[in-house]
Amino acid sequence: MPTVRRISHQFLERRGLTTVFGNPGSNELPFLAELPASFRYVLGLHEGVVVGMADGYAQATGRPVLVNLHAAAGSGNAMGALTNAVYSRSPLVLTAGQQVRSAIGLEAMLANVDAAHLMRPLVGWSGEPSCAADVPRSLAQAVFEAELHRRPTYLSVPYDDWAQELDDSVAVTLDREVRRGFAPTEDQLAELVGQVSTARNPALVLGGDIDAAGLFDRAVALAEHLALPTWVAPSPHRLPFPNRHRLFRGVLPAGIAPVSTALAGHDLILVLGAPVFRYHQHVPGPYLPEGSRLVQVTDDLGAATRAPMGEALVADPGAVVEALLARTTARGGETGYVPNPEPATAEEALHPEQVFAALRETQTADTTYVVESTSTNSAWWRQMDLRQGSSYFFPASGGLGFGLPAAVGMAMGRPDRPVVAVVGDGSANYGITALWTAAQHRVPVTFVILRNGTYGALRWFGGLLGTPDVPGTEIPGLDFTRIAEGYGVPATTVTEVDELHAQLKAVADGPRLIQVDTQLTTPE
Repeated sequence: MPTVRRISHQFLERRGLTTVFGNPGSNELPFLAELPASFRYVLGLHEGVVVGMADGYAQATGRPVLVNLHAAAGSGNAMGALTNAVYSRSPLVLTAGQQVRSAIGLEAMLANVDAAHLMRPLVGWSGEPSCAADVPRSLAQAVFEAELHRRPTYLSVPYDDWAQELDDSVAVTLDREVRRGFAPTEDQLAELVGQVSTARNPALVLGGDIDAAGLFDRAVALAEHLALPTWVAPSPHRLPFPNRHRLFRGVLPAGIAPVSTALAGHDLILVLGAPVFRYHQHVPGPYLPEGSRLVQVTDDLGAATRAPMGEALVADPGAVVEALLARTTARGGETGYVPNPEPATAEEALHPEQVFAALRETQTADTTYVVESTSTNSAWWRQMDLRQGSSYFFPASGGLGFGLPAAVGMAMGRPDRPVVAVVGDGSANYGITALWTAAQHRVPVTFVILRNGTYGALRWFGGLLGTPDVPGTEIPGLDFTRIAEGYGVPATTVTEVDELHAQLKAVADGPRLIQVDTQLTTPE
């Protein structure tokens, strides 16, 4: 008779979840035993890095990915990184080992007490099977929940379950299929087409879900078809529209009043694939400018129900984009791209704009950038020219430690595209052990570390909040070249623009790290 382990491995194999990101403890070893040859186990040296790599892999592939964590302590280590995966809507399937069933109530060492509640409310579903025979069904539910809701799930399994034998009837789980569909009705489409067609001055706001769904080019076509000035929703974790396009108006500010000010004069605000809105700085004011109407189209039920204003249509944004293209009269919008300005310079170090201009000038158009440097984002958008989908990724909840691991996962998930991680020196320390995994698997990522010796975003917030004199914002004395070499990644420091260009043009057959001293800048 088949064992729980065998049936579970077969189910995962049939569903394509054969890349496993993990950091195992003793409770996980029985699941990992007899792992089929088709599986690839990617070891991370810290659970936060494990989840960050899996997040990048899931965003790159658009498919669920399996994460294998230890019980309570290991799962707890992963929760910071998990917040990013929640808001990027990454379908991670987190599994964790549990003590043997007879020891859970005793709270033996490494027991995960009340395991199903540990990761809530972050995960969309969590559970622990009621008995060994229920493990395959529970695992299938974890996978399908992650796929349907595009949100991480968590399954805790007592380790003595894996070797239990099952009767052949459990094999029916292997053939299960669960499909998703949110097609808008004809009446809903007709109403939306009418709203857009009769609007005097409509505007378009796009969110990261547009890029995740592969709608980057179709969003461009819609904006040009209807001559729509286009913004990206606040706090973007992906770029859904070319940032140098003539219709691009920028990333909306992450405050209530500034959003309203930015959208003033538009009678209809059509928001596709985004919450309304992911605010950050608390700047109260009217949610919308006077005389405007907001219509949100999203397949995220939570984003639709928690919004404080506007109308929401829960539907596939792709179907809505195609309907608007087919059923509205073209208005002849602007096409083409605007040139980048000359980069700003600095006296004692390179200005971040010089670094980003060098990336733009040396890297191919299909490069994927994983960015975790908040204090330089104004410089980033001034100098980069991103015209393809899946070109930009940022920690979706602002949780530090995303950049280095996610870049490794992205490069593994999409080996056909070059990957560059642009990470600040403060952020880099949170996920630094990802360098070891990159070296072990010879993942071809270019890590660019911007070193300014501070937590730059905190310095900026200090001014914003009227607290400029707080401690803990300086981080001098870090040398990432020596750290990287210790993990097995070749590294160098550059101080001149020409030297930076030369290093970025050099071809590498594995990971490399370039440390650049930069002037401190602010997000705005």
